[in-house]
Amino acid sequence: MYKIVKKLLSLRHNANRNDMKATMHLVIFVSGGGTNCENLIRYFEGRPDVEIPLVVSNRADAYALVRAERLGVPTRVIDRAQLNDPDTMLPLLREVEADWLVLAGFLPLIPDYLIEAYPRRIVNLHPALLPKFGGKGMWGHHVHEAVKAAGEQETGMTVHYVSPVCDGGEIIAQFATPLLPTDTVDDIAEREHQLEMEHFPKVIDQLIQNSQS
Repeated sequence: MYKIVKKLLSLRHNANRNDMKATMHLVIFVSGGGTNCENLIRYFEGRPDVEIPLVVSNRADAYALVRAERLGVPTRVIDRAQLNDPDTMLPLLREVEADWLVLAGFLPLIPDYLIEAYPRRIVNLHPALLPKFGGKGMWGHHVHEAVKAAGEQETGMTVHYVSPVCDGGEIIAQFATPLLPTDTVDDIAEREHQLEMEHFPKVIDQLIQNSQS
């Protein structure tokens, strides 16, 4: 039903094995419903080598916070000023010993200081096959509407590193699924969402494993 467009990059970090942590800490950033957030939490639940100590959202009404709390994961709401303040975010992330920041439907742009503090450790999920349908305003249903309007024969998901350019970071993995001319925008969204549910946690898992090799 789907095809891999770009295989997961086997990227290794220049870390000293002797300095490796026994447990890697992932902090998830969300803005909306949180299906990917919940999927990640459930995927890593019970794993001794991976812990999710915090879910961060820029919206107090994000249902992702409810999902996280039901699964026993602490949450924190931040506003734009706090996100852009190193004196707020860096101590918060140090407190939970964050190793990776995973954006699972997080809409605000990540400030440069965080990208510098976590080089190649901030990962985003985009609901299209970048570089198509990326950039400012391309999120959620806006992406699927653009895919439909363009008459695309396939859609998919992209996992990429976060860079100062919106949706412009190095691509880690892509997965595609074919579309039919009769597919509605909702059909396109559902096909792409199925890819996210199947592949996003596995890509994150592989990145973590590669970082410890």
